[in-house]
Amino acid sequence: MQRHSDMNKHTIKRIIKYGGGILLLAIISMGIAAFYLSAKWKPVITEKIKEGVYTGSNRLYRINFKDIHLNLWSGNVKLDSITLIPDTQVYRQLKPAYLFELKAAALKISRIGILTAYFSQKIKMNSIVLDQPSINMIYEKAPRKRDKDEKTLYQQIAKTLKSIRIGHISINDANFDYYKGTEKQHEIRHLNMTIKDFLVDSLSQYDTTRIYHAKDIAFELAGYRALTKDKMYTLKIDTIKGSVDRKSIGISGLKLIPMYPDLTFSRKYKAQKDRYDLNFNQVKFNGVDFIKLNNTGNLHARQLIIGPANVAIFLNRELPPPNFDKGRNYPHIALKRLPITTLIDTVSLNKIDIAYTEYNPKTKERGTLKLDNLSGPILNVTNDSVALLKNHKAYANLNTYLMGKGKMNVKIDFNLTDNNGAFSYVGNIGPINLQTLNPLAKALGQLTIESGNVQKMNFKVDANLKAAKGEVNFYYQDLKINLLKEGEDGKAKGKGLLSFLANTVLIKNDNPIKGEALRIANTTFERVPQASFFNLMWKTVFVGVRTAVGIGVVPVKPMPEPKPGSNNQKKEKLKKVN
Repeated sequence: MQRHSDMNKHTIKRIIKYGGGILLLAIISMGIAAFYLSAKWKPVITEKIKEGVYTGSNRLYRINFKDIHLNLWSGNVKLDSITLIPDTQVYRQLKPAYLFELKAAALKISRIGILTAYFSQKIKMNSIVLDQPSINMIYEKAPRKRDKDEKTLYQQIAKTLKSIRIGHISINDANFDYYKGTEKQHEIRHLNMTIKDFLVDSLSQYDTTRIYHAKDIAFELAGYRALTKDKMYTLKIDTIKGSVDRKSIGISGLKLIPMYPDLTFSRKYKAQKDRYDLNFNQVKFNGVDFIKLNNTGNLHARQLIIGPANVAIFLNRELPPPNFDKGRNYPHIALKRLPITTLIDTVSLNKIDIAYTEYNPKTKERGTLKLDNLSGPILNVTNDSVALLKNHKAYANLNTYLMGKGKMNVKIDFNLTDNNGAFSYVGNIGPINLQTLNPLAKALGQLTIESGNVQKMNFKVDANLKAAKGEVNFYYQDLKINLLKEGEDGKAKGKGLLSFLANTVLIKNDNPIKGEALRIANTTFERVPQASFFNLMWKTVFVGVRTAVGIGVVPVKPMPEPKPGSNNQKKEKLKKVN
């Protein structure tokens, strides 16, 4: 028994020894075979890749690479030192809207079925990874019109391949330069892009749910920073993210930072120029129709969310006014100048704090008008001629807090097709202590408000590029002011006698005065070319306020039309006869 047991052990050892040797020999043989086949197949695969790119791009592009590393068993391929070069002669014939140039240290392909690709003419792979490429994108102003007989990508490769399917394409940490013709427009660094489920076959060529043959294209840009063309601002963006599948584009941490302090900035120019200091926590497009954007170049989004944000605007009044008409920057007029056809169903403003500051050279002080927590929707923001035939109005319904205290609501009705920039607005302001306005009144109006409480104010105005006309109902009590003058020490001091006369003779301390009806102020304001859209809006209301408090004339309301058959109407007829 012992001898039999020893024989069995000896037999097992021999089996393991010879089996291991055979296995090792097989592995070595497979390695040699893989090396041999890889070497044999390398020129074949190289040729197929070059032919596929050239044919698939309609002879526009050629791909070159220094070397190819091929593993038949794992299906992994690596290309070294890649360049994608457009053929300029073909480019002149095809005249595509966009042209690309690419350089990369390496391109990695994983799990590609090489034998299947060769024998079945079907390419299928798990992923393609392109690390740290340099990409130039050139845009031509006049894209060519699509030819009715133009072949799809599948039709172009059909003689060589039956299908191409790639599960995942990644472009990591790319340098991206955008050119308009020969002029560089933007430099983008650290761009990441992911393309999912890329498919080219006989059915997918007509799949309208795909863009560039993919189910989803997502991108992310981190840490963008650039100087504006005039070198007066720095533009910074923390991140930009977008996804075709999610139909969204999101921008976080968007900042426009002036290069100089406010007065120094303004004095770089010969005329008045607004200085902006912008900080947007979020700007996000939802419901973007990327398919339409790709096919027609038209932007259609369901919603644009702006904010939370801080917006600071500064204007130095010591300089002469600009020599152009600011009316061209009315929101609904500027919308017409957008370079692409745009339709945004709803623009949602979300918690935007606005501070508008003017420097008064007479007082040498800054006065700031603050609108806090500006929020609300703007509907039908479009310059699309087809959409405008259905609805030529945009509507804004905005809420904010004047100087952070008085709640204000403004509804604006924009006529998007009127050549004269017609719009109208109605609004109201809730209770507010008028002393809240002193920082603004002292610097810009050379007065302070000693007392005064607003119960409410309503206004209704029709306006256009030239002027505005409307009505202001201003309810207030116990208004008293103090007129200021500059003292010998340079500090503002009160004009005692003039202030007394103003409070007792000119200014009406209450509206309505006890026992009387409310004084309704009709207001008109003619816009000078240097005045902006918002200047027209608030100046028109301000003129109404001045009129209501007595610093101005309250226009007499027209007499009502006489009723048919009345004595007044008979008198009018007699006058006409005589």
